[in-house]
Amino acid sequence: MKIDIQKIINGEESLTIRYKEPNPIVSRIIEILGREDSRLWGRTDLGSENVNLSDVLYLETVDDKVFAYTMDKVIKIDGSLYSFLNSVTDDNFFRCSKSMVINIAKVKALKSMSSNRIDATMEGGEHILISRRYAVEFRRILKGDR
Repeated sequence: MKIDIQKIINGEESLTIRYKEPNPIVSRIIEILGREDSRLWGRTDLGSENVNLSDVLYLETVDDKVFAYTMDKVIKIDGSLYSFLNSVTDDNFFRCSKSMVINIAKVKALKSMSSNRIDATMEGGEHILISRRYAVEFRRILKGDR
């Protein structure tokens, strides 16, 4: 597949996708381009706030409360991790343990651990363990089998 990228100074930005037959790569690109940048609403010490879903590093359940973590904010959101995963259309979010969901796009490094677990280092430097229950599915996703 040939990729042609051009920076323009003036005029309208545009993207053209040319393909002979639909395939998983083209379908994935079209899906990504068609998404709106969703927002996640929650509460902080300052009151009600929202963040771009793409800025969320991970979500965690602590004492039956769900928190979303970005590089510079922690937001308490309503609902459960299950309801979050069912409502979000962004498939970059992956349940990595009973109490956590990570944004795969924000993973900086991976390290295999004993007992078939994976240590994921996030962009913010946090280390998150992907439990062995979810590690097989995570490896499948990394190979491109979504």
